[in-house]
Amino acid sequence: MTHPFETQEALLKRIVGKSKDTVFGRQFAFSSIKQVHDFTTRVPVHTYEQLYTYIERVLKGEQNILWPTTTAWFAKSSGTTNASSKFIPVSPEALKEGHYKAGKDMLAVYIHNYPDSQIAQGKSVGLGGSLYPNDWCPGSDMQYGDVSAVLMKNLPFWAQWSRTPNLAVALMRQWEEKINKLASITADANVTSLVGIPTWMFLLLQKVMALKNKYCIHDVWPMLELFIHGGISFTPYKRLFKDITAQELHYLEVYNASEGFFALQDRIDADDMLLLLDHGIFYEFIPLDEIGKAVPKTVGLAEVVLGQVYALLISTNAGLWRYQIGDTIQFTSLAPFRIKIVGRTKHFINVFGEEVVVDNAEVAITRACQLADATLSDYTAGPRYLENGQSGSHEWIVEFVKPPDDLAYFVHILDTTLKRLNTDYAAKRYKDIVLARPIVHCAPRGLFYRWLRQQGKLGEQHKVPRLANDRSYLDNLLPMFLESAHNRCAITVKI
Repeated sequence: MTHPFETQEALLKRIVGKSKDTVFGRQFAFSSIKQVHDFTTRVPVHTYEQLYTYIERVLKGEQNILWPTTTAWFAKSSGTTNASSKFIPVSPEALKEGHYKAGKDMLAVYIHNYPDSQIAQGKSVGLGGSLYPNDWCPGSDMQYGDVSAVLMKNLPFWAQWSRTPNLAVALMRQWEEKINKLASITADANVTSLVGIPTWMFLLLQKVMALKNKYCIHDVWPMLELFIHGGISFTPYKRLFKDITAQELHYLEVYNASEGFFALQDRIDADDMLLLLDHGIFYEFIPLDEIGKAVPKTVGLAEVVLGQVYALLISTNAGLWRYQIGDTIQFTSLAPFRIKIVGRTKHFINVFGEEVVVDNAEVAITRACQLADATLSDYTAGPRYLENGQSGSHEWIVEFVKPPDDLAYFVHILDTTLKRLNTDYAAKRYKDIVLARPIVHCAPRGLFYRWLRQQGKLGEQHKVPRLANDRSYLDNLLPMFLESAHNRCAITVKI
Protein backbone atom coordinates (compact mmCIF):
# COMPACT_ATOMS: atom_id res chain seq x y z
CA MET A 1 0.00 0.00 0.00
CA THR A 2 1.48 3.32 -1.09
CA HIS A 3 -0.24 5.61 1.45
CA PRO A 4 -0.60 3.62 4.71
CA PHE A 5 -0.88 6.55 7.12
CA GLU A 6 -3.42 8.44 5.03
CA THR A 7 -5.43 5.23 4.56
CA GLN A 8 -5.59 4.58 8.30
CA GLU A 9 -6.47 8.18 9.15
CA ALA A 10 -9.26 8.23 6.56
CA LEU A 11 -10.61 4.93 7.89
CA LEU A 12 -10.68 6.24 11.46
CA LYS A 13 -12.49 9.42 10.42
CA ARG A 14 -15.00 7.32 8.48
CA ILE A 15 -15.91 4.97 11.34
CA VAL A 16 -15.89 7.75 13.96
CA GLY A 17 -18.11 9.92 11.76
CA LYS A 18 -20.53 7.08 11.18
CA SER A 19 -20.77 6.43 14.94
CA LYS A 20 -21.14 10.01 16.16
CA ASP A 21 -24.81 9.53 17.10
CA THR A 22 -24.42 6.23 18.93
CA VAL A 23 -24.54 6.10 22.72
CA PHE A 24 -20.77 5.67 22.82
CA GLY A 25 -20.20 8.35 20.19
CA ARG A 26 -22.28 10.93 22.06
CA GLN A 27 -20.55 10.07 25.34
CA PHE A 28 -17.12 10.80 23.86
CA ALA A 29 -18.24 13.64 21.56
CA PHE A 30 -17.30 11.90 18.33
CA SER A 31 -18.90 14.75 16.37
CA SER A 32 -16.04 17.07 17.36
CA ILE A 33 -13.21 14.62 16.64
CA LYS A 34 -11.27 15.97 13.67
CA GLN A 35 -7.85 14.36 13.98
CA VAL A 36 -6.34 11.07 15.17
CA HIS A 37 -4.89 12.90 18.18
CA ASP A 38 -8.40 14.02 19.24
CA PHE A 39 -9.54 10.42 19.21
CA THR A 40 -6.58 8.90 21.07
CA THR A 41 -6.61 11.55 23.81
CA ARG A 42 -10.38 11.55 24.32
CA VAL A 43 -11.30 7.86 24.14
CA PRO A 44 -9.76 5.61 26.81
CA VAL A 45 -8.14 2.25 26.14
CA HIS A 46 -10.63 -0.57 26.86
CA THR A 47 -10.39 -4.18 27.91
CA TYR A 48 -13.36 -6.43 27.18
CA GLU A 49 -14.55 -6.08 30.76
CA GLN A 50 -14.49 -2.28 30.48
CA LEU A 51 -16.44 -2.34 27.22
CA TYR A 52 -18.87 -5.03 28.37
CA THR A 53 -21.49 -2.63 29.79
CA TYR A 54 -22.06 -1.43 26.21
CA ILE A 55 -21.83 -4.89 24.64
CA GLU A 56 -24.35 -6.26 27.15
CA ARG A 57 -26.90 -3.67 26.04
CA VAL A 58 -26.45 -4.78 22.42
CA LEU A 59 -26.77 -8.43 23.47
CA LYS A 60 -30.07 -7.54 25.13
CA GLY A 61 -31.41 -6.09 21.90
CA GLU A 62 -30.61 -2.38 22.12
CA GLN A 63 -29.18 -0.86 18.95
CA ASN A 64 -27.11 2.22 18.15
CA ILE A 65 -25.02 1.66 21.26
CA LEU A 66 -21.52 1.12 19.87
CA TRP A 67 -22.27 1.07 16.13
CA PRO A 68 -25.18 2.54 14.14
CA THR A 69 -26.23 -0.39 11.95
CA THR A 70 -28.16 -3.35 13.33
CA THR A 71 -25.98 -5.94 15.01
CA ALA A 72 -27.53 -9.41 14.90
CA TRP A 73 -24.39 -11.55 15.19
CA PHE A 74 -21.87 -12.10 17.96
CA ALA A 75 -18.62 -14.03 17.76
CA LYS A 76 -18.15 -16.01 20.92
CA SER A 77 -14.45 -15.91 21.65
CA SER A 78 -13.10 -19.07 23.23
CA GLY A 79 -10.35 -17.27 25.12
CA THR A 80 -8.43 -19.75 27.24
CA THR A 81 -9.79 -23.13 28.25
CA ASN A 82 -11.09 -22.05 31.64
CA ALA A 83 -11.75 -18.35 31.13
CA SER A 84 -15.12 -16.73 30.66
CA SER A 85 -16.23 -16.41 27.06
CA LYS A 86 -16.40 -13.05 25.32
CA PHE A 87 -19.17 -11.98 22.96
CA ILE A 88 -17.82 -9.78 20.20
CA PRO A 89 -20.31 -7.78 18.09
CA VAL A 90 -20.10 -8.54 14.35
CA SER A 91 -21.71 -5.85 12.21
CA PRO A 92 -22.71 -6.18 8.53
CA GLU A 93 -19.78 -3.88 7.72
CA ALA A 94 -17.35 -6.05 9.67
CA LEU A 95 -18.43 -9.02 7.56
CA LYS A 96 -18.45 -7.34 4.15
CA GLU A 97 -15.65 -4.76 4.47
CA GLY A 98 -13.52 -6.81 6.82
CA HIS A 99 -13.66 -10.59 6.80
CA TYR A 100 -14.97 -11.17 3.27
CA LYS A 101 -12.93 -8.41 1.63
CA ALA A 102 -9.81 -9.85 3.29
CA GLY A 103 -10.82 -13.33 2.16
CA LYS A 104 -10.97 -12.18 -1.46
CA ASP A 105 -7.62 -10.43 -1.07
CA MET A 106 -6.15 -13.61 0.38
CA LEU A 107 -7.25 -15.68 -2.62
CA ALA A 108 -5.94 -13.00 -5.00
CA VAL A 109 -2.55 -13.07 -3.28
CA TYR A 110 -2.46 -16.86 -3.45
CA ILE A 111 -3.31 -16.98 -7.17
CA HIS A 112 -0.69 -14.28 -7.82
CA ASN A 113 1.93 -16.37 -6.03
CA TYR A 114 0.80 -19.62 -7.69
CA PRO A 115 -0.60 -18.71 -11.13
CA ASP A 116 -0.94 -22.39 -12.13
CA SER A 117 -3.19 -23.13 -9.15
CA GLN A 118 -6.12 -25.50 -9.66
CA ILE A 119 -7.77 -24.53 -6.37
CA ALA A 120 -11.00 -23.46 -8.08
CA GLN A 121 -11.43 -26.94 -9.60
CA GLY A 122 -12.39 -28.49 -6.27
CA LYS A 123 -13.95 -27.87 -2.89
CA SER A 124 -12.72 -26.23 0.29
CA VAL A 125 -13.12 -27.93 3.68
CA GLY A 126 -13.31 -25.70 6.72
CA LEU A 127 -13.58 -26.70 10.35
CA GLY A 128 -16.02 -24.34 11.99
CA GLY A 129 -18.01 -23.98 15.14
CA SER A 130 -21.74 -23.79 15.84
CA LEU A 131 -24.45 -21.16 16.25
CA TYR A 132 -26.85 -20.58 19.14
CA PRO A 133 -29.87 -18.30 19.73
CA ASN A 134 -29.13 -15.19 21.76
CA ASP A 135 -30.45 -16.02 25.24
CA TRP A 136 -30.06 -12.38 26.32
CA CYS A 137 -32.75 -11.38 23.83
CA PRO A 138 -35.31 -14.21 23.60
CA GLY A 139 -37.46 -14.26 20.50
CA SER A 140 -35.05 -12.18 18.44
CA ASP A 141 -33.18 -13.37 15.36
CA MET A 142 -29.84 -12.56 16.99
CA GLN A 143 -27.34 -15.43 17.20
CA TYR A 144 -23.87 -16.06 18.56
CA GLY A 145 -21.21 -18.63 17.94
CA ASP A 146 -17.60 -19.19 17.03
CA VAL A 147 -16.47 -16.61 14.45
CA SER A 148 -15.97 -19.38 11.88
CA ALA A 149 -19.65 -20.34 12.23
CA VAL A 150 -20.78 -16.70 11.87
CA LEU A 151 -18.68 -16.37 8.72
CA MET A 152 -19.93 -19.66 7.23
CA LYS A 153 -23.57 -18.75 7.83
CA ASN A 154 -23.19 -15.39 6.11
CA LEU A 155 -20.97 -16.40 3.20
CA PRO A 156 -22.02 -15.12 -0.23
CA PHE A 157 -23.51 -17.74 -2.57
CA TRP A 158 -20.35 -18.19 -4.63
CA ALA A 159 -18.34 -19.01 -1.51
CA GLN A 160 -21.03 -21.43 -0.24
CA TRP A 161 -20.91 -23.24 -3.59
CA SER A 162 -17.14 -23.77 -3.34
CA ARG A 163 -17.13 -25.40 0.09
CA THR A 164 -18.16 -28.76 1.56
CA PRO A 165 -20.04 -30.17 3.46
CA ASN A 166 -23.34 -28.29 3.65
CA LEU A 167 -24.11 -25.94 6.53
CA ALA A 168 -26.36 -28.46 8.31
CA VAL A 169 -23.28 -30.59 8.93
CA ALA A 170 -20.67 -27.83 9.17
CA LEU A 171 -22.59 -26.09 11.97
CA MET A 172 -23.55 -29.18 14.00
CA ARG A 173 -23.16 -28.61 17.73
CA GLN A 174 -21.91 -32.02 18.83
CA TRP A 175 -18.23 -31.88 17.94
CA GLU A 176 -17.33 -35.57 17.85
CA GLU A 177 -20.40 -36.45 15.79
CA LYS A 178 -19.70 -33.52 13.49
CA ILE A 179 -16.08 -34.40 12.77
CA ASN A 180 -17.05 -38.00 11.98
CA LYS A 181 -19.69 -36.80 9.52
CA LEU A 182 -17.27 -34.30 8.05
CA ALA A 183 -14.79 -37.10 7.43
CA SER A 184 -17.34 -39.44 5.83
CA ILE A 185 -18.73 -36.75 3.51
CA THR A 186 -15.50 -35.10 2.46
CA ALA A 187 -13.61 -38.37 1.95
CA ASP A 188 -15.43 -38.77 -1.38
CA ALA A 189 -15.13 -35.13 -2.49
CA ASN A 190 -12.53 -33.47 -4.68
CA VAL A 191 -10.90 -31.31 -2.03
CA THR A 192 -8.33 -28.71 -3.10
CA SER A 193 -8.04 -26.55 0.03
CA LEU A 194 -8.38 -26.74 3.81
CA VAL A 195 -9.13 -24.01 6.36
CA GLY A 196 -8.72 -24.36 10.10
CA ILE A 197 -6.56 -24.66 13.20
CA PRO A 198 -3.71 -27.18 12.65
CA THR A 199 -4.50 -29.42 15.62
CA TRP A 200 -8.16 -29.95 14.70
CA MET A 201 -7.46 -30.17 10.97
CA PHE A 202 -4.91 -32.92 11.52
CA LEU A 203 -7.50 -34.88 13.50
CA LEU A 204 -9.94 -34.60 10.56
CA LEU A 205 -7.28 -35.74 8.08
CA GLN A 206 -6.49 -38.76 10.25
CA LYS A 207 -10.16 -39.74 10.23
CA VAL A 208 -10.42 -39.28 6.45
CA MET A 209 -7.33 -41.42 5.83
CA ALA A 210 -8.59 -44.10 8.22
CA LEU A 211 -11.92 -44.29 6.35
CA LYS A 212 -10.06 -44.84 3.07
CA ASN A 213 -7.40 -47.06 4.60
CA LYS A 214 -4.67 -44.68 3.41
CA TYR A 215 -1.58 -43.25 5.07
CA CYS A 216 -1.22 -40.25 2.79
CA ILE A 217 -3.89 -37.57 2.38
CA HIS A 218 -2.99 -37.10 -1.29
CA ASP A 219 -4.06 -40.68 -1.93
CA VAL A 220 -7.54 -39.49 -0.94
CA TRP A 221 -7.45 -35.92 -2.28
CA PRO A 222 -4.87 -35.89 -5.12
CA MET A 223 -5.60 -32.24 -6.02
CA LEU A 224 -5.19 -30.89 -2.47
CA GLU A 225 -2.83 -27.91 -2.72
CA LEU A 226 -3.51 -25.36 0.04
CA PHE A 227 -3.95 -25.27 3.81
CA ILE A 228 -5.06 -21.89 5.21
CA HIS A 229 -4.31 -21.87 8.91
CA GLY A 230 -4.31 -19.58 11.93
CA GLY A 231 -5.04 -19.49 15.63
CA ILE A 232 -1.74 -21.04 16.71
CA SER A 233 1.77 -21.11 15.32
CA PHE A 234 2.09 -23.64 12.52
CA THR A 235 5.86 -24.02 12.93
CA PRO A 236 5.75 -26.98 15.36
CA TYR A 237 3.24 -28.80 13.10
CA LYS A 238 5.00 -28.61 9.72
CA ARG A 239 6.56 -32.02 10.14
CA LEU A 240 3.24 -33.52 11.24
CA PHE A 241 1.62 -32.48 7.96
CA LYS A 242 4.65 -33.29 5.86
CA ASP A 243 4.52 -36.89 7.09
CA ILE A 244 1.03 -37.42 5.60
CA THR A 245 1.48 -35.65 2.27
CA ALA A 246 2.95 -37.02 -0.97
CA GLN A 247 3.44 -33.73 -2.78
CA GLU A 248 3.99 -30.11 -1.94
CA LEU A 249 1.17 -28.65 0.11
CA HIS A 250 1.16 -24.85 0.22
CA TYR A 251 0.60 -23.18 3.57
CA LEU A 252 -0.91 -19.74 4.04
CA GLU A 253 -1.18 -18.17 7.48
CA VAL A 254 -3.94 -15.69 8.30
CA TYR A 255 -4.56 -13.51 11.32
CA ASN A 256 -8.34 -13.73 11.43
CA ALA A 257 -9.96 -13.33 14.84
CA SER A 258 -13.38 -12.73 16.35
CA GLU A 259 -12.67 -9.00 16.23
CA GLY A 260 -11.61 -8.84 12.59
CA PHE A 261 -9.27 -9.97 9.83
CA PHE A 262 -5.94 -8.29 10.54
CA ALA A 263 -3.22 -9.78 8.36
CA LEU A 264 -2.31 -12.47 5.86
CA GLN A 265 0.83 -14.15 4.58
CA ASP A 266 1.60 -12.57 1.22
CA ARG A 267 5.02 -14.02 0.36
CA ILE A 268 6.02 -17.59 -0.45
CA ASP A 269 9.47 -17.42 1.10
CA ALA A 270 8.57 -15.66 4.37
CA ASP A 271 6.35 -16.49 7.30
CA ASP A 272 5.40 -12.97 8.37
CA MET A 273 2.05 -11.41 7.43
CA LEU A 274 0.97 -8.26 5.63
CA LEU A 275 -1.02 -5.95 7.91
CA LEU A 276 -4.37 -5.08 6.29
CA LEU A 277 -4.91 -1.33 6.57
CA ASP A 278 -8.20 -0.74 4.73
CA HIS A 279 -10.43 -3.49 6.11
CA GLY A 280 -12.47 -1.65 8.74
CA ILE A 281 -9.83 -1.61 11.51
CA PHE A 282 -7.78 1.30 12.87
CA TYR A 283 -4.61 0.17 14.63
CA GLU A 284 -2.66 1.42 17.61
CA PHE A 285 0.09 -0.36 19.49
CA ILE A 286 0.97 -0.55 23.19
CA PRO A 287 4.70 -0.99 23.94
CA LEU A 288 5.49 -4.02 26.09
CA ASP A 289 6.46 -1.97 29.15
CA GLU A 290 3.13 -0.11 29.01
CA ILE A 291 0.93 -3.23 29.05
CA GLY A 292 -1.18 -3.43 32.19
CA LYS A 293 -1.01 0.27 33.02
CA ALA A 294 -4.28 2.07 33.70
CA VAL A 295 -3.50 4.66 31.00
CA PRO A 296 -0.95 3.04 28.71
CA LYS A 297 1.05 5.04 26.19
CA THR A 298 0.21 4.00 22.63
CA VAL A 299 1.95 4.54 19.32
CA GLY A 300 0.65 4.67 15.77
CA LEU A 301 1.99 3.08 12.62
CA ALA A 302 4.35 5.99 12.01
CA GLU A 303 6.10 5.36 15.34
CA VAL A 304 6.50 1.58 15.48
CA VAL A 305 9.99 0.10 15.62
CA LEU A 306 11.20 -3.08 13.96
CA GLY A 307 11.64 -5.98 16.37
CA GLN A 308 9.86 -4.35 19.31
CA VAL A 309 6.95 -6.23 20.87
CA TYR A 310 3.58 -4.44 21.06
CA ALA A 311 0.11 -5.30 22.30
CA LEU A 312 -2.45 -4.77 19.55
CA LEU A 313 -5.11 -2.09 20.07
CA ILE A 314 -7.97 -1.76 17.59
CA SER A 315 -10.98 0.40 16.74
CA THR A 316 -13.38 -1.28 14.35
CA ASN A 317 -16.42 -0.93 12.10
CA ALA A 318 -18.35 -3.07 14.59
CA GLY A 319 -17.96 -0.61 17.47
CA LEU A 320 -14.93 -1.88 19.35
CA TRP A 321 -13.21 1.35 20.40
CA ARG A 322 -9.53 1.33 21.41
CA TYR A 323 -9.97 -2.30 22.34
CA GLN A 324 -7.16 -4.54 23.60
CA ILE A 325 -7.58 -7.92 21.94
CA GLY A 326 -4.89 -9.60 24.03
CA ASP A 327 -2.37 -10.43 21.28
CA THR A 328 1.23 -9.26 21.09
CA ILE A 329 2.88 -8.68 17.73
CA GLN A 330 6.24 -7.68 16.31
CA PHE A 331 6.93 -5.74 13.12
CA THR A 332 9.19 -7.47 10.61
CA SER A 333 8.87 -4.80 7.90
CA LEU A 334 7.82 -1.16 7.78
CA ALA A 335 7.41 -0.78 4.01
CA PRO A 336 4.99 -2.42 3.68
CA PHE A 337 3.93 -3.11 7.25
CA ARG A 338 4.35 -6.79 8.02
CA ILE A 339 3.98 -8.47 11.39
CA LYS A 340 4.33 -11.75 13.22
CA ILE A 341 2.30 -12.83 16.25
CA VAL A 342 4.57 -13.44 19.23
CA GLY A 343 2.08 -14.29 21.96
CA ARG A 344 -0.76 -13.24 24.21
CA THR A 345 -0.63 -10.51 26.82
CA LYS A 346 -1.71 -13.09 29.40
CA HIS A 347 0.23 -16.07 28.02
CA PHE A 348 3.83 -15.84 29.20
CA ILE A 349 6.07 -17.00 32.05
CA ASN A 350 7.70 -14.25 34.10
CA VAL A 351 7.60 -15.53 37.68
CA PHE A 352 11.39 -15.19 37.98
CA GLY A 353 11.92 -12.22 35.65
CA GLU A 354 12.66 -14.43 32.65
CA GLU A 355 9.97 -12.90 30.36
CA VAL A 356 9.45 -16.00 28.20
CA VAL A 357 6.76 -15.40 25.56
CA VAL A 358 4.94 -17.83 23.30
CA ASP A 359 7.18 -17.10 20.32
CA ASN A 360 10.23 -18.15 22.37
CA ALA A 361 8.50 -21.39 23.33
CA GLU A 362 7.38 -22.19 19.75
CA VAL A 363 10.85 -21.68 18.29
CA ALA A 364 12.55 -23.65 21.07
CA ILE A 365 10.20 -26.65 20.98
CA THR A 366 10.34 -26.77 17.18
CA ARG A 367 14.14 -26.81 17.30
CA ALA A 368 14.11 -29.52 19.95
CA CYS A 369 11.75 -31.66 17.85
CA GLN A 370 13.94 -31.23 14.76
CA LEU A 371 17.18 -32.24 16.47
CA ALA A 372 15.67 -34.99 18.64
CA ASP A 373 13.72 -36.48 15.71
CA ALA A 374 10.36 -35.97 17.39
CA THR A 375 6.94 -34.90 16.08
CA LEU A 376 4.83 -32.64 18.27
CA SER A 377 1.11 -32.94 18.98
CA ASP A 378 0.49 -30.32 21.72
CA TYR A 379 2.01 -28.76 24.82
CA THR A 380 1.64 -26.33 27.69
CA ALA A 381 4.11 -24.94 30.21
CA GLY A 382 4.15 -22.98 33.45
CA PRO A 383 6.33 -22.25 36.48
CA ARG A 384 7.47 -24.49 39.29
CA TYR A 385 8.00 -22.14 42.22
CA LEU A 386 11.01 -21.75 44.51
CA GLU A 387 10.53 -23.95 47.57
CA ASN A 388 12.56 -25.60 50.33
CA GLY A 389 15.67 -23.73 49.26
CA GLN A 390 15.55 -25.24 45.76
CA SER A 391 15.63 -23.27 42.54
CA GLY A 392 12.47 -22.80 40.54
CA SER A 393 12.02 -24.12 37.01
CA HIS A 394 9.67 -24.31 34.07
CA GLU A 395 7.45 -27.37 33.90
CA TRP A 396 6.25 -28.63 30.52
CA ILE A 397 3.62 -31.18 29.55
CA VAL A 398 4.33 -32.28 25.98
CA GLU A 399 2.30 -34.68 23.88
CA PHE A 400 4.08 -36.19 20.87
CA VAL A 401 2.90 -37.99 17.78
CA LYS A 402 6.43 -39.40 17.61
CA PRO A 403 8.31 -39.04 20.90
CA PRO A 404 12.08 -38.45 20.91
CA ASP A 405 14.27 -41.50 21.39
CA ASP A 406 16.25 -39.52 23.95
CA LEU A 407 14.00 -37.23 25.98
CA ALA A 408 16.95 -35.90 27.98
CA TYR A 409 18.50 -34.65 24.76
CA PHE A 410 15.18 -33.06 23.79
CA VAL A 411 15.12 -31.18 27.11
CA HIS A 412 18.74 -30.08 26.61
CA ILE A 413 17.95 -28.58 23.19
CA LEU A 414 14.76 -26.94 24.48
CA ASP A 415 16.70 -25.32 27.33
CA THR A 416 19.73 -24.20 25.31
CA THR A 417 17.53 -22.75 22.55
CA LEU A 418 15.52 -20.74 25.08
CA LYS A 419 18.78 -19.40 26.52
CA ARG A 420 19.94 -18.38 23.04
CA LEU A 421 16.64 -16.68 22.22
CA ASN A 422 16.03 -14.93 25.53
CA THR A 423 18.82 -13.26 27.50
CA ASP A 424 16.58 -12.83 30.56
CA TYR A 425 15.94 -16.57 30.64
CA ALA A 426 19.67 -17.23 30.18
CA ALA A 427 20.52 -14.92 33.08
CA LYS A 428 18.06 -16.67 35.40
CA ARG A 429 19.44 -20.06 34.33
CA TYR A 430 23.02 -19.07 35.27
CA LYS A 431 24.45 -21.85 37.45
CA ASP A 432 20.84 -22.92 38.26
CA ILE A 433 20.74 -20.25 40.95
CA VAL A 434 17.22 -18.99 40.14
CA LEU A 435 15.99 -21.38 37.46
CA ALA A 436 16.94 -25.03 37.14
CA ARG A 437 16.61 -26.94 33.87
CA PRO A 438 13.07 -27.48 32.63
CA ILE A 439 11.03 -30.43 33.80
CA VAL A 440 9.34 -32.14 30.85
CA HIS A 441 6.49 -34.62 31.21
CA CYS A 442 6.04 -36.74 28.09
CA ALA A 443 2.26 -37.11 28.00
CA PRO A 444 0.31 -40.06 26.61
CA ARG A 445 -1.48 -39.62 23.31
CA GLY A 446 -4.89 -38.02 23.67
CA LEU A 447 -4.23 -36.30 27.00
CA PHE A 448 -4.99 -32.79 25.75
CA TYR A 449 -7.99 -34.00 23.75
CA ARG A 450 -9.47 -35.56 26.92
CA TRP A 451 -8.70 -32.42 28.88
CA LEU A 452 -10.41 -30.16 26.33
CA ARG A 453 -13.41 -32.52 26.25
CA GLN A 454 -13.57 -32.39 30.06
CA GLN A 455 -13.62 -28.58 29.80
CA GLY A 456 -16.35 -28.66 27.14
CA LYS A 457 -13.90 -27.08 24.68
CA LEU A 458 -13.65 -29.52 21.80
CA GLY A 459 -13.33 -28.13 18.29
CA GLU A 460 -14.23 -24.63 17.09
CA GLN A 461 -11.39 -22.18 17.80
CA HIS A 462 -10.51 -23.74 21.13
CA LYS A 463 -6.85 -24.48 21.66
CA VAL A 464 -4.44 -25.51 24.39
CA PRO A 465 -2.91 -22.43 26.06
CA ARG A 466 0.84 -22.53 25.49
CA LEU A 467 2.15 -20.66 28.52
CA ALA A 468 0.79 -19.48 31.85
CA ASN A 469 2.33 -17.37 34.58
CA ASP A 470 0.77 -19.59 37.23
CA ARG A 471 0.13 -23.31 37.68
CA SER A 472 -3.59 -23.33 36.90
CA TYR A 473 -3.30 -25.44 33.72
CA LEU A 474 -0.50 -27.65 35.04
CA ASP A 475 -2.31 -28.47 38.27
CA ASN A 476 -5.44 -29.31 36.28
CA LEU A 477 -3.59 -31.54 33.82
CA LEU A 478 -1.08 -33.34 36.02
CA PRO A 479 -3.63 -35.58 37.81
CA MET A 480 -4.84 -36.76 34.39
CA PHE A 481 -1.22 -37.32 33.38
CA LEU A 482 -0.53 -39.42 36.48
CA GLU A 483 -3.65 -41.52 35.86
CA SER A 484 -2.18 -42.44 32.47
CA ALA A 485 0.95 -44.06 33.89
CA HIS A 486 0.10 -47.25 32.02
CA ASN A 487 1.00 -45.48 28.77
CA ARG A 488 4.58 -46.25 27.81
CA CYS A 489 5.24 -42.59 26.97
CA ALA A 490 4.02 -41.26 30.29
CA ILE A 491 7.48 -40.35 31.58
CA THR A 492 9.12 -37.31 33.06
CA VAL A 493 12.63 -36.03 32.59
CA LYS A 494 14.42 -33.61 34.86
CA ILE A 495 18.12 -33.23 34.37
